[in-house]
Amino acid sequence: MPRVKCTIAYDGARFSGYQVQPNSRTVQEELEKALSVIHKGLDVKVTASGRTDAGVHAKGQVIHFDTPLAIPALRWPSALNSRLPEDIAVKQAEIVSESFHARFSAVGKEYRYKIYQEAVRDPFHRFYACHSPLELDQALMQKAARSLIGTYDFTSFCSAKTEVEDKVRTITKLEVIQHGKEMELQVAGSGFLYNMVRIIAGTLMEVGRGRIAPDCMPDILAGRDRSLAGKTAPAEGLYLWEVFY
Repeated sequence: MPRVKCTIAYDGARFSGYQVQPNSRTVQEELEKALSVIHKGLDVKVTASGRTDAGVHAKGQVIHFDTPLAIPALRWPSALNSRLPEDIAVKQAEIVSESFHARFSAVGKEYRYKIYQEAVRDPFHRFYACHSPLELDQALMQKAARSLIGTYDFTSFCSAKTEVEDKVRTITKLEVIQHGKEMELQVAGSGFLYNMVRIIAGTLMEVGRGRIAPDCMPDILAGRDRSLAGKTAPAEGLYLWEVFY
């Protein structure tokens, strides 16, 4: 049976996250509803590279599904997009081997976190970037970010709710880029813990406000204590940018 790999984008503002859950609108549910229509009522399960929380967006989420239909890869985006809501789009599709797995075949991901710095909140940014009423010091934030690049135990940057025991992860890139009043954090790595990127973003913002010294990052890592890092940044600023295979 053919296996189809799709790269999708979605606006997470009106979703309760990616994964199917009772009485909630989710990305997975919308994808599987569209596939059921194409397959004339047959249930088709979708597997993603990972979950995203309520309000989190994706530019390059990857999914796969198996299908008995002989639809060419080039036709899958239009077939799905015509049945999907406007806040989800299939960007591209390809037929892959049965050994491909959207989650377990991934070797890394890149996330981006967007911040806008204005004294008064902008209603047009409210679903798509984190608001900081104070100007952030990009140089201090970049200095702190360098200390997080590498392989470390990221317990301090992981939600206390996680059940994962091994919290060692590798960050390969962490850049703080300024565009006028807008700032973007670009973070790539082999894998991420629950809320890890949002906690990193929240901590770097505290550095940018002068509340945490950039030289404290090694001590925060070594402490392996969630309370040592900053607050978890809001979901609306986070984008799953790309998945690497």
